[in-house]
Amino acid sequence: MTQLELGVRIYNRTDIDKLNHVVMIQCVGSRNEENPNCSRICCQNAIKNAIALKKLSPETQVYILYRDIRTYGLLEDYYTEARRLGVLFSRFSADNPPVVTSGDQFVNVTFTDHILGMKISLDADLIALSAAVEAEDTEELSNIMKLNRNAQNFFLEAHVKLRPVEMGTEGIYLCGTAHSPQLLSESIAQAMAAASRATTMLSQSHLTLSAVTAVVQSEKCASCLICVRTCPYDVPRINEEGVSEIDDALCQGCGACAAECPAKAIELRWYEDDQITSKVDALLEGGNI
Repeated sequence: MTQLELGVRIYNRTDIDKLNHVVMIQCVGSRNEENPNCSRICCQNAIKNAIALKKLSPETQVYILYRDIRTYGLLEDYYTEARRLGVLFSRFSADNPPVVTSGDQFVNVTFTDHILGMKISLDADLIALSAAVEAEDTEELSNIMKLNRNAQNFFLEAHVKLRPVEMGTEGIYLCGTAHSPQLLSESIAQAMAAASRATTMLSQSHLTLSAVTAVVQSEKCASCLICVRTCPYDVPRINEEGVSEIDDALCQGCGACAAECPAKAIELRWYEDDQITSKVDALLEGGNI
């Protein structure tokens, strides 16, 4: 069973006193070639369940087989408590994981103890797997709303320091496991930050837009649709007059449409061709190049 299922069983106290040996195996489905991401919550969850088991049934032997114990901040205290209660920790390497075989009455687990340097075989009543935390299929939502994702398909913030709970698309905020595997405390902190940022926008009677937006010179537009296909935010559209139109409130000022327009019908305000050319001419006249 998974750690979540074990947690439910502990909460309901289902046959806990009948367990003699419980083995927990960490990093199942994570930190490998297919999913190199650390799920972060697994170590804390395993230690929480191990402590609960030992308190409900002190005679139960609990073993945690791990690659690296990652208990962040003050959660290290729970690791210390688990050791004090008699939970046994044994480290294994990625190239020598535990081997599990099923039997008639028990499940046999064989692993190499990193301190003794020898193989140990256990007949366990229960094996709890710390399964990987993986993102749902976010491709469709990402394409619809133009949201960035990382290699593990979690959503990316606009800037890790300056805009940690905002997406690249205005008005969309990010928190919890939509961003990455998160502890409950981290999810709450991010959710409060996201709500605060959203309130900042909603509390204003009006919003000030960026002056750097794209503008279409309709007399030059050939309605080739290149700007429509190029814009990462799906802002340009062909209006009733048959020419491209860009909404200033939606334009992010990236300049992609201006760069790709073959007819040079689109310019970026404050970055017009005449301005750039004048700057280049001034530099050349001053002898700075």
